[in-house]
Amino acid sequence: EPTVRTELMEQIPPIAIFLQESRPKFPTAFFEYLMPIVVRYLTDVNNQVRKAGQEALLILLEQDLVAQNDIENKVCPILLDLSAPDSDDEYKIICKMASVLSRTTVEHMLLPRFCELCSDGKLFQVRKICAANFGDICNAVGQEATERLLIPKFFELCSDSVWGMRKACAECFMAVSYTTSPEVRRSKLSPLFISLISDTCRWVRQAAFQSLGPFISTFANPSSAGLYIREDGTLSIRPSVQDGNSSCCQPSNNITSVSSSTNA
Repeated sequence: EPTVRTELMEQIPPIAIFLQESRPKFPTAFFEYLMPIVVRYLTDVNNQVRKAGQEALLILLEQDLVAQNDIENKVCPILLDLSAPDSDDEYKIICKMASVLSRTTVEHMLLPRFCELCSDGKLFQVRKICAANFGDICNAVGQEATERLLIPKFFELCSDSVWGMRKACAECFMAVSYTTSPEVRRSKLSPLFISLISDTCRWVRQAAFQSLGPFISTFANPSSAGLYIREDGTLSIRPSVQDGNSSCCQPSNNITSVSSSTNA
């Protein structure tokens, strides 16, 4: 029964964590028994079982319970087959896995398929998922691969005929910009952002204006401005050490004068 297999998949992660904590007693149980089940259920005939298998796999990867060899030789080949152009919606797992795998694995095994999905001409839903996760993929592979392989695809998505695609690109623009060099940011991404902020669709323009401040912040020097991107993709400010020392060591009248001069 599919419901039984689905329930089984939901129990796999806690069992795996227990086996990991009790590894001296069960040194090979996970790799001999549980991992083959997860791999098999990734291609189950039932869609709900496949989804449960994918969620279990993500938890196992986040907990660092799957060996790198198994990821590259057992998991990734199946995921690449599942995310083929004629697949249903299994391509989403490719985007989700990018944040929990090593940079080398993502770049060599998943990035080519992601670039292929960005140009999928059959289903706009595929391209929209790629656009929504574009910043995470850039962050996963780093500057060199982003500028060489992803920026051309980003240009395609930013000029997509579906306005929802362009809106998704505007929303992740800051994360993409943060991964590139200052020269690419200035010469390529700035004109591209202007095109989004001047888009014919007001929803795209609104999303671009909301990303304008975060995009401008990527031009600042992180070491002096204290700006950085959190793991959830939001922009944050890291307080400087000098600020912390001045607030606890300086007399109150000096703090007031600094605040006044800053306001002035």
